[in-house]
Amino acid sequence: MSIHPIRPSTANAPDALATSFSASYAGVIAFIAVVTEGSFARAADRLGIGRSAVSRSVQKLEQQVGARLFSRTTRSTSLTAEGEIFFENCHPGVERIAQALDDMRELRDGPPRGQLRIGAPVGFGRQIVAPLLRRFRDAYPEIAIDLVLDDRAVDFTGDRIDVAFRNGRMEDSQVIARQIIPMQMFVVAAPDFLREFGDIDEVDDLLVRRAVHYRLASGRVADWEFKVDGRLRKLLPPSMEAFNDADLVLQAVLDGRGVAQLPGYQVCEHLRSGALRACLPQFAPDDRGHYICYQSRQQLPSRIRVFIDFMIAAIRDMDLECGSVLPIVASLATR
Repeated sequence: MSIHPIRPSTANAPDALATSFSASYAGVIAFIAVVTEGSFARAADRLGIGRSAVSRSVQKLEQQVGARLFSRTTRSTSLTAEGEIFFENCHPGVERIAQALDDMRELRDGPPRGQLRIGAPVGFGRQIVAPLLRRFRDAYPEIAIDLVLDDRAVDFTGDRIDVAFRNGRMEDSQVIARQIIPMQMFVVAAPDFLREFGDIDEVDDLLVRRAVHYRLASGRVADWEFKVDGRLRKLLPPSMEAFNDADLVLQAVLDGRGVAQLPGYQVCEHLRSGALRACLPQFAPDDRGHYICYQSRQQLPSRIRVFIDFMIAAIRDMDLECGSVLPIVASLATR
């Protein structure tokens, strides 16, 4: 389809688009109200304004469209032929606008429903978020769920994400981030590995141990982080294995192939069962968290509000902070 430029002789003349934009929305609403209510007085009551205001709005609209829309007598008000045509043309559009406004109010204030697109890191999404979705769907059956697992930071707009989970440190000031729980990092190894290669009592002991690394979505191997004498220290122990899937890192450690630094949600059960031992808990970083993120505090649809509240409560109930493990870990660290 080609677009023809406006000829100079008509460039300043009002066209149909400009005229339609200049039409009074208030006049159209007043006109529709008079037709549906049957009189100017009842239309005024319906709109919550004075009768004279309704009359002025309709008169202005008649001037704009260049036609009389009502035949008025002291006893009755009826549509003219032009008024009938105008009503037939604009009434469906006004109804659709009113319905759209009602739909938006219902999405915000009504029963939660609609599509919810969620982003989460692969490991946390698979192990923590996904198992909770069945309970959430049972509670809110009219909400459709679309869970996207990706270790990259989500693009809320480009990826059309409503809510995202993030792990680590929050440095994005463009989103609202609510910490669900702190994110604990454990250096873990299998008991057989420690018996063969010796306990790990100091951070520098890692420099002579075989490590298993996690490769980030960027392609870079993740640093191991520690808090030593109140300062952050980063380290990359020697390694013969690296994976871009945290579950594979965990499995390698369980198999006794090395030592790794992993988040608490992955290793808590293995620490409780004795399948893994925690090392260097006194040097664990304490400035990370598990967060639930969204774009705005205002005008959140009810489906997003209930999901946020549900997930915060459910995840906090899961003891992902390894509360029952910490006394055991602390006793091992002081042996």
